[in-house]
Amino acid sequence: MKKPVAGMAGLLACALILIAACQQDRPPAVDTAPLPSAADPPYLCNHVPEAAARLMTGVRDPIVVGTLTEPRDEAGHGTCGLYQPEGERVQLLRITLDTGGIRGQVDEYLKDGGKPLPAIVPDGYGAYIKDPEQETHIAAILVRGKARLLVDLGHGSTGRDNAGDMVAFLKLIAPKLLTGTPSSSPSQKTGS
Repeated sequence: MKKPVAGMAGLLACALILIAACQQDRPPAVDTAPLPSAADPPYLCNHVPEAAARLMTGVRDPIVVGTLTEPRDEAGHGTCGLYQPEGERVQLLRITLDTGGIRGQVDEYLKDGGKPLPAIVPDGYGAYIKDPEQETHIAAILVRGKARLLVDLGHGSTGRDNAGDMVAFLKLIAPKLLTGTPSSSPSQKTGS
């Protein structure tokens, strides 16, 4: 009788090993927690809350390149890029801040099927657009005076509300990066 028990123990051990091996192939669970409502440290590129970037991209330790500065006269400036740490170094998130903003650029997003952004900064005007071919790719533009904030979520976390993440992310970073910008009647500016 001891042989069948030993055989069952061996089968049970094999089954447990197979279950453990199969579970390792499963992708990790998606963190669906909302983005933070405050832009708390630590920061990437001086102004990007690390916790928000992690949730949006699903990547814990991205390669970070660049810096963003706060506005002085008209606007801050700089570029911040987050990249996949392994493999092909896919760009996950790119934030660009410059003084090339005109309302017509936002109007182009809207003409191309984009959605208007809610009020995020005083006198700000913005839109976001989802890539119809890539579920997790979304881009946004927010203009205030001459200041322009572009955010490109090149590879968002599958299973999250990427559009909701984009709006929440802009609410975190835009007030600090665009509030020093003087308003200059953006509704009168046109072009693309």
